[in-house]
Amino acid sequence: MAPQHGSRRARVAFSDSAAKQLESITSEAEIHALDRALVVVSVDPDIGEPIPGDASGPQLRQYTDDLERVRLLYWVTALRTVVVVAYIEV
Repeated sequence: MAPQHGSRRARVAFSDSAAKQLESITSEAEIHALDRALVVVSVDPDIGEPIPGDASGPQLRQYTDDLERVRLLYWVTALRTVVVVAYIEV
C-alpha cells in the first residue's frame, strides 16, 4: 500500500515591495514571527480574510497572527502560489 501524504503546501513568492521589507529585517525574533506566519499561510492559503476591492485585479487577503504580532497582505494565484505583497508588523 502506498504511503499517505498530507496536503501539499503552497509555494510562497514575494512582490518587490515585500522583498525590500525582508531585506530590512535584522532581528531573529522578527524572522521567526514572519516564518511562522508564512508557514500558516502556505498550509492554508484561504485562512486570511479577503480585503474588499474591485474584481479587476487579484483578490487580496490579509492574515494576522496576534500571537507573533504579524500581518501579511497576499493574494493566491490560480496555481495556489501565495504571493506576499507586504509583511507588516502589527
